[in-house]
Amino acid sequence: MIPFIFLFCWQEAGAQNAEQRFLEHLTRNRSAGMTSFMQGVSNSTTVVSLAMPAGMWVVSVCEHDPVGRQKSLYVLETMAVGGGFALVLKYIVNRPRPSARDSLIIPLSDMGSPSFPSGHSSLAFSSAMAMSLACPKWYVIVPSFLWAGTVGFSRMYLGVHYPTDVLAGALIGTGSALLCRRVNQWLFQPRPGRKAFVWY
Repeated sequence: MIPFIFLFCWQEAGAQNAEQRFLEHLTRNRSAGMTSFMQGVSNSTTVVSLAMPAGMWVVSVCEHDPVGRQKSLYVLETMAVGGGFALVLKYIVNRPRPSARDSLIIPLSDMGSPSFPSGHSSLAFSSAMAMSLACPKWYVIVPSFLWAGTVGFSRMYLGVHYPTDVLAGALIGTGSALLCRRVNQWLFQPRPGRKAFVWY
């Protein structure tokens, strides 16, 4: 947690003006088409994140694949850990949303919680990183991270998060995937009498 508190303090100490100017620039240069696209991407976060492990689970059940079921549960674990950590950190830091400090930044999305870190970014990057570790193929990795990166940018474009909020969310998401993989490696390491289908 200390690195995220440091990131927040660094931003408060000097980078906030630059971040506000960046968000003001995005606000001034919005277009109807891009706004609609960014709202769609932002709203897709939960649905797409859940669809990834759900699809993997369905395929694994149909193919009687225990490894696939294990991978789908790993993705869900990662999302839960990342989301929980991001939510706790939000209320510890309790950072106001950009529009609360700068009237030139006009939000175009709901804001039901404090700003730091971005929960959408945490969820998107946790699912993207977990899917990439579970299925290390270019056609999984590239689309997953392109989507996650676009989710992060959409939160800034819509005026509801600072860049450091998005960066912290991305770090939490990717870190949660690595942590959960490590924990599962420890929990499910080969032991006598255990079936050798563990993929970690």
